[in-house]
Parts: sequence; C-alpha cells; structure tokens
Amino acid sequence: MSKLNVTRRGALKSGAAAGAGLALPTIFTASSANAFMNEPTGSSVTLGFNVPQTGPYADEGADELRAYELAVEHLNGGGDGGMLNTFSSKVLDGTGILGKKVEYVTGDTQTKSDAARASAKSMIEKDGAIMITGGSSSGVAIAVQGLCQEAGVIFMAGLTHSNDTTGKDKKANGFRHFFNGYMSGAALAPVLKNAYGSDRKAYHLTADYTWGWTQQESIAAATEALGWETVNNVLTPLAATDFSSYIAPVLNSGADVLVLNHYGGNMVNSLTNAVQFGLREKQVNGKNFEIVVPLYSRLMAKGAGENVKGIFGSTNWHWSLQDEGSQAFVKSFGTKYGFPPSQAAHTCYVQTLLYADAVTRAGSFAPCDVAAALEGFEFDGLGNGPTLYRAEDHQCFKDVLVVKGKDNPTSEFDLLEIVEITPAAQVTYPVDHPMFAGGALGECNNG
Repeated sequence: MSKLNVTRRGALKSGAAAGAGLALPTIFTASSANAFMNEPTGSSVTLGFNVPQTGPYADEGADELRAYELAVEHLNGGGDGGMLNTFSSKVLDGTGILGKKVEYVTGDTQTKSDAARASAKSMIEKDGAIMITGGSSSGVAIAVQGLCQEAGVIFMAGLTHSNDTTGKDKKANGFRHFFNGYMSGAALAPVLKNAYGSDRKAYHLTADYTWGWTQQESIAAATEALGWETVNNVLTPLAATDFSSYIAPVLNSGADVLVLNHYGGNMVNSLTNAVQFGLREKQVNGKNFEIVVPLYSRLMAKGAGENVKGIFGSTNWHWSLQDEGSQAFVKSFGTKYGFPPSQAAHTCYVQTLLYADAVTRAGSFAPCDVAAALEGFEFDGLGNGPTLYRAEDHQCFKDVLVVKGKDNPTSEFDLLEIVEITPAAQVTYPVDHPMFAGGALGECNNG
C-alpha cells in the first residue's frame, strides 16, 4: 500500500467523533439511523484537504494548500475576509460554519489514485473529516470522489479537468467548480482557427490517463470541426520526465502543429524538449510550426519560462482579472504569501467557500442537505462571473479564459495574457452530450 501522509491541523476531535467508525464493521457507517457520517458534535468541524505534496503536480498542490489555509482563516473570521466580502451569497459571517470553528487535516495524494484514496479514507475514518477536497489529477479526483460517495461525505473536487469527473464517473456526493476538456476545446478552437487558419495538421502528445484522453478527444473534435486534421495521437506515461523520444517522430509526421495534452511538470518538460528540438523555428507545409498547450496555468508558465511566449491555451481563472472577487482574492493571497495565486489555488479556495455556504444555507452538515443546497445554485462574486452549479451533473458553468504566453512579461508572475473571455453559453453542453455519457449521478449518500 502507498505510504500515507496525513497531517492534523488544529486540536483533535474528542470522543466518538474522532474515531466514529473504528468499532463498527465498516468505517462507512453512520453511528445511528438518524445520524450521518462524521456528524460534528463539538465546537469544531473538520475538513480534509487532500493535495499532491509530492509527484509531478506538487507545485499545484502546494498552492492549493495555501488557498485552503486562507479559506479556513477567512471562514473563522481572520484576515480581511477575502471573497466572503464579494460573494453574492451573504450567509457566511466569519464565525466558522454554523458557528463551529473550522479545523482541517491534510494528506498527500502523491498524484496516485491509490495513495489519494488511502489518505482520504484515513482523514474520514481517523480524523472525522466531514468533507474532502483537493487534488490536481483527474485520476485522483475520480478515485476519491468514488470513495466519498461510498463513505457518505461530500467531495468538493479541486483541480480536475477530465470530462469524466462530471461525465461517466459523476457521483451524487461529488461537485466540480473547475472547467473541463470539452470547455477548453469549445473556447480554444475558434481562437486557434483565427490565429493559424483552418488548414492545419495536428500531432497530439497525450498524458495516458482519464484527463489526457478526454482532453485530447475534446481538442481534436473542436479543431477538426473547424477544418484541422489530426495526424497522430501518442500516449505518454504520467511518470515521464524526458519526452525527447516522443518529440522526435513529430519532425517527420507532416504535422505543422504540436498539441501538448500535458499538465504540470509533464507540460514543462515536454514543451522544453519540443523547443530544444527546434520545433518553434521550423516551417512545415509552408506554415510556421506552432505548439498549443490546451490547459495552462501560471505555475506551468513559470516552470517553462521563455518557452511559453506566444503559445495559446485555456485556463479556469487568472490573477489579472479585474472583477471585484478576483482582486479581493489576489489581495488576500498576496498579502499572506507574497505572490499571486494560481488557478488551482483559486478553485480550491472557492470550493471551500461554496461548501461552507451550502451548509449554512441548508442549516445542516448532512451531506444530502448540502448537496441539495448546491444543486442548481447560481452565484457571482467568486472570480468567474455568474456561475451555475448544474443539478443534473454537479458541473459548474461559467466563462472560460483563453490565454497566451506573453512576449514581454514584466515579472515572473506576469507570464500569461488573457486574449479572450469565452462566455459560458459557448462552452455549455447538454447533460446527455456523447462525451459525457455512460454514467448516472445516482443517489446522495449520508453515510
């Protein structure tokens, strides 16, 4: 079994709350017919923050954890309140959640599904966590979401971009604020056509797990609909660090665009290898060779440095947005940590506030009451404009940003520029869209 890394923050719960299932045949059983899993009985409530503290997405995980700590501080009345002040829902008042002080435990997903499930299980079983959140891998998110469904706790997904998270693998106890692969394709493809034309041949390198598969499918479908041809799609292992052997065949493929369906350290390394092979200076089919990174983040841009200049991608949020909510968050985060937050930090902070808000509006920590409060919830003031948590699949629908690596950045944080804010209507799809088919939401589980 993968090594557990679960850290307790704040005082341990006392009595049965901390060890609620230890004496029972299964940990995933509430203490009585009228109770629910890890019902808080004291003056505090415990949340579980499960992030990649090691592995290829560790930079994202570190920023997620910073955001979670900031959210807890704001919920407990500390700091300047951040987006509690701009959130369209006004029920959160800095007195915790339903008057209970918010405490938390942390775990290391290691960007591995088995390790993530093990750490989440430990937080639920041993620490009494009533909600689990976090992750920077869709494989992890899907695995932990399934565990939380079985356990009877709410899962507020962190950074997960696979269509499957709210598609074939959606669960009634799981909720996603982050956008997905389909939305990236819908937002990005028209910009790529305008920039590079409709007669293009694309070669895809794709991370070999659920996110990569659905990201590639989405980008290929969206670009092919506008005239592009997909000449090849090669799967690469998540553990890869040197992509030279995958880049070399691109040179003789006839492709004039390389699409890197990679994230985190994988994207930094594959893009660096592509530049080292001289792809950005080549001409193919009478056109300048181009590289596309469908899912971008500031942390990735920083890691890739000069190599990101002029490269298009999409992102869920960016610290340069000028709306009131974004600027409040950037100010709070920057004051506490000395630099602007990433999109991973933003979505994790927002998910924590949305959970606390739903509990407060429901007047209950019972998972099914919380789920009912989130389903169909429309809100604003959290940095992405008007947003809907769709009831049928627990996916948020909001504007999507298309960005490009800046040619002349002014600092190590000013690496991406927003080239288009794609309206939510353009990236919204029906619940029964083929890319999201195959799974049922099922029934909420109170444990």
